[in-house]
Amino acid sequence: MFFELREYRIAKGQMGRWVNFMEDKLIPFQISKGMVVVGSFISLDDPDVYVWIRRFESREECDRLYKEVYESETWEKEIGPVAMEMLDFDTMKVTRLEATPKSVIH
Repeated sequence: MFFELREYRIAKGQMGRWVNFMEDKLIPFQISKGMVVVGSFISLDDPDVYVWIRRFESREECDRLYKEVYESETWEKEIGPVAMEMLDFDTMKVTRLEATPKSVIH
C-alpha cells in the first residue's frame, strides 16, 4: 500500500471555486471509479496551495485506476478542461509515500 500526496498551485482568486469543484465533482467522480481519497486540504500559509492525498493498494491498482479515471470520456470532456482553467500544471508536485510502521494512517 502507498499514498500519493498531490500539491497544486491554484490560479489567484480561484481557491473557493477549486475546492467546490474538487468536493462536488472531481473527488466524487474519482471515488466512483474506485479511488480512495484520504484527505483534501488548503494551505494556511499560502492561499493558492491545495493538497490532497490518495491511497492505493498496489502499483497495479494505481495504474488501472489512473487509466479508468484519466482516459475516461467524463475526464476528457467535463472534468479535465475545468481543472485546466484553475490549476497551474507546471507547478504540480506529486509525491508517493509509504507509511511508517507506527503511523496512524494506513
